[in-house]
Amino acid sequence: MNPILECKGLSKKYTDAFYALDNLDLTLERGQIVGLLGPNGSGKTTLIKLINDALIPTSGTILIDGKEPGVETKKIVSYLPDRAYFDPSMKVKDILSYFADFYDNFIMERAAHMLEDLDIDVNARFKNLSKGTQEKVQLILVMSRDAALYVLDEPIGGVDPAARDYILKTILTNYNDNATVLLSTHLIGDIENVLDRVVFIRQGRVSLNATVDEIRMQQRKSVDALFREVFKC
Repeated sequence: MNPILECKGLSKKYTDAFYALDNLDLTLERGQIVGLLGPNGSGKTTLIKLINDALIPTSGTILIDGKEPGVETKKIVSYLPDRAYFDPSMKVKDILSYFADFYDNFIMERAAHMLEDLDIDVNARFKNLSKGTQEKVQLILVMSRDAALYVLDEPIGGVDPAARDYILKTILTNYNDNATVLLSTHLIGDIENVLDRVVFIRQGRVSLNATVDEIRMQQRKSVDALFREVFKC
């Protein structure tokens, strides 16, 4: 079986002098929750956009389930961007219908259950919801797809601490054992307990790719502590 994500010599150059990704090598297997961690400007967002076919590599290769990013891979990748990409004047129930029509693997019952749990009114217009509730709705939409790879860009950045636990539980309970979650965040301490593996990116290259257990046993420190030490936070 192909790795869910495979990058070899992956580079993305925006100007003659600046590489957002520089000869990056990374392989992710199935069935794990992976933290994509690094300071601002490290290349995380560029990698996420390449995975979702929003950018074209300057050089190297990127494969998702053995295929280059495109129409076929979008069927198995569920992507949570850092901002909404649908009409904010739509009602929540209409956004659900839109996703159900657009994605064959969207599970309406799963979405309805999570919306009810969070007491979100499906008749409300998206633009009238608070920022935190908007982020909850977007995460519900993404996690209600039966995807092979979930790519979440700052999924808990704008919600209150009480909602974070629910959101992390949602991530844990709504992906199957063969799927992988790639989660980019600055709130490492809040998500560390759900991670199986972490990938540190520095200046467009992978500087660490290890399981959380390896870090705790070999480094004798938490992922958050190691991150602060490596990146001098």
